[in-house]
Amino acid sequence: MEKDITFASVAELSRMLAAREVSAVELAQHYLARIEAHKDLNAFLDVRPEATLEQARQADERIAAGTATPLTGIPIAHKDIFVTREWASTAASRMLEGYMSPFDATVVRQLKDEGMVCLGKLNCDEFAMGSGNENSAYGKVFNPWDANAVPGGSSGGSSSAVAAGLAPIVTGTDTGGSIREPASFTGVTGMKPTYGRPSRLGMIAFASSLDTAGLLGHSAEDCAWVLGSMVGFDPKDSTSVNMPTEDFKRHLNDGVAGLRIGVPRKWLGEGLDPELRTSIEEAIETYRRLGAEIVDIELPMAELGVPVYYVVACAEASSNLSRFDGVRYGHRAADYTDIVDMIKKSRNEGFGAEPKRRIMIGTYVLSHGYYDAYYLKAQKVRRLIAKEFHETFKKVDVIISPVTAGTAYDFGANADPVSAYLSDLYTVPASLAGLPGISVPCGIHSNGRPLGFQLLGETFSEARLLGVAAAWQRETDWHLRRPAGY
Repeated sequence: MEKDITFASVAELSRMLAAREVSAVELAQHYLARIEAHKDLNAFLDVRPEATLEQARQADERIAAGTATPLTGIPIAHKDIFVTREWASTAASRMLEGYMSPFDATVVRQLKDEGMVCLGKLNCDEFAMGSGNENSAYGKVFNPWDANAVPGGSSGGSSSAVAAGLAPIVTGTDTGGSIREPASFTGVTGMKPTYGRPSRLGMIAFASSLDTAGLLGHSAEDCAWVLGSMVGFDPKDSTSVNMPTEDFKRHLNDGVAGLRIGVPRKWLGEGLDPELRTSIEEAIETYRRLGAEIVDIELPMAELGVPVYYVVACAEASSNLSRFDGVRYGHRAADYTDIVDMIKKSRNEGFGAEPKRRIMIGTYVLSHGYYDAYYLKAQKVRRLIAKEFHETFKKVDVIISPVTAGTAYDFGANADPVSAYLSDLYTVPASLAGLPGISVPCGIHSNGRPLGFQLLGETFSEARLLGVAAAWQRETDWHLRRPAGY
């Protein structure tokens, strides 16, 4: 039964808990033991068994009292971008080393209210800035499929934890692809909702107009089970969309007959790994066989996504990270002459190389004489990218595309920042437009590393996207493949 529990679906775990085949405490103990056994992955930054087991005991009490929800007792872990009262919240940065938040992020609180049991906090790129999880101040995260490969970023601890069976479902954040890319690199399913659906309150900010909370799990069904409990209007978040939550499971068994699936053929052309292209083409043909209409589309404005994204995101990072000055909270230098010297030294010591780089880029594009030339221009092109997507979704229901140009790359392979930024080529356009997207596994490369594709939809079409992904996962078993040794 141990193996069944490790990679069991959220639905199966829910059924087992309701039938008293397993207790919430037993589930928590099982995953805590796996986290301890696989510490070498460096997926977790803070694990506090006593806090986890107390939440599990409370879940068992709710189940016994008949006041449980379908998610009560299900273990979950949170990316260390969400603040938590009982676990340290560091954003994987020395700047916030040991920081204990006085409150839970809204997403964390909502899932806790459902009775989900927190296993701990997950490693990530510092302040969610990176595509390979090589930028954490507390060491890189390893990919369970290949110790030489990155797990993707910035939610690398999240993807590694799910792939290795250290948690059945986890939270992540996606600013420019930070859920979808790591999901693709580790053979798991990653769901990014529409911007504004999950609250940003308590998410340590990187780029406020882009940051979106989401989920990584073994399947679209897993994500559908949990997503409804982590979205909804939050009056304390000015960017929260005032619309009710919904049952995201309702289209899981609908199939794709009659749906129009758009294919940006140029995205499947030059620069794409040939084996990945073949896998995506096979997925397209599978959808065609299942009754979907395949429509070729063009997204020329989306090709400007990378430069637009890195202007907008860095500008917002420059503004957001200005709060870390050593005065109110966070790291403060030990030796300084006056307040200016203290702020300079605190920020220099507290921030890693990548946050410093993005702060400087952002400060430059916001500076006098460059604001109009760079930031304002980028915002105008961003609007054109969003308009192009919205016009396209009048012709198609869903878009299928690559997540990245290939499989997970080796550690250090993208040491040049520009190369690292270009790895976001296929993910940032949807982020700029605020669209929902889901990454699903679609194969194993000859190098032994997973392959994935993404499905993109119009705003608020999460339930349909989950249904389209579920249709693929009923036809294939790629999402059931596990890395050796786990």
